Amino acid sequence: MTQTAPLIDPFARAIQYLRVSVTDRCDFRCTYCMAEHMTFLPKKELLTLEELDRLCTTFVGMGVEKLRITGGEPLVRRGIMTFFEGMGRHLSSGALKELTLTTNGSQLARFAQPLADAGVRRVNVSLDTLDDDKFAAITRWGRLPQVLKGIDAAQAAGLRVKINVVALKGFNEDELFTIAEWCAREDLDLTFIEVMPMGDMSEEARLDQYWPLRDLRARLAERYTLIDLAERTGGPARYVRLEETGQKIGFITPLTHNFCESCNRVRLTCTGELFMCLGQEDVADLRAPLRASDDPAVLEQAIRDAIARKPKGHDFDYSRQKVAGQVSRHMSHTGG
Repeated sequence: MTQTAPLIDPFARAIQYLRVSVTDRCDFRCTYCMAEHMTFLPKKELLTLEELDRLCTTFVGMGVEKLRITGGEPLVRRGIMTFFEGMGRHLSSGALKELTLTTNGSQLARFAQPLADAGVRRVNVSLDTLDDDKFAAITRWGRLPQVLKGIDAAQAAGLRVKINVVALKGFNEDELFTIAEWCAREDLDLTFIEVMPMGDMSEEARLDQYWPLRDLRARLAERYTLIDLAERTGGPARYVRLEETGQKIGFITPLTHNFCESCNRVRLTCTGELFMCLGQEDVADLRAPLRASDDPAVLEQAIRDAIARKPKGHDFDYSRQKVAGQVSRHMSHTGG
């Protein structure tokens, strides 16, 4: 694969991280991510696995070093392992430094070993509660034991597992220490995420859910000594180490701490739309040039034109009891 000039946005940030949604479908209906009765996209609008491979290969040739595969739930896409296996060739060549995915864990028992064989070394599992009933309520269709079995399978396959917990006031506040201690005991990494103003939501409902991570962090500090870490993993998380347990905990705070200045990533949807910023509506259509021409230069130029529109930052804001900067698409559409 030939390397071309790297992707640099208007603010001199090199674009090295691509998040790719491979499907809008999911076997859960998490309340902050999807409506209960979702209308999914017609199959013809979705990129084929071959088209996803061609797009991702083009991005890798332009300097993208990290691919995170998302959904919906990526592992419900039929034939998805052929895509992971295809991307493995870029790991072997050294052009791609990391291939990873975010999953709800429901299919991990089946796919953990094939993913490891394809070159995946770590996975993020979205898990907001360790209570069976609460889990069934927030996912609507999910069952906790299935996810826990998937996490066990991932660890058995040698994958490093990080648990992503969306902080939800009145829902999992009382599980803060339970979840932290479980992760320490099971040798799982842990990141807390502020709920984001996306999708078909009433302002009142989302404001009621909003639990600022500064409050969560202050509560952790009542029991543990928190040591700030300087490390970054290519994403927006900031990390602390709990002195008493030695575990690392991440905080993703798009609302109370804007992390845009160092943003090196873009998001590709399963229909070929490229979002240059999660918190902006501006989008570039890559499906049209992809399907219009087999000439790699056409697709490369479309990507460069899109990156030239990447903004400096977003404007999510929960202040003044109004959700400013809200975007209308569901989180499942953009891919987390």
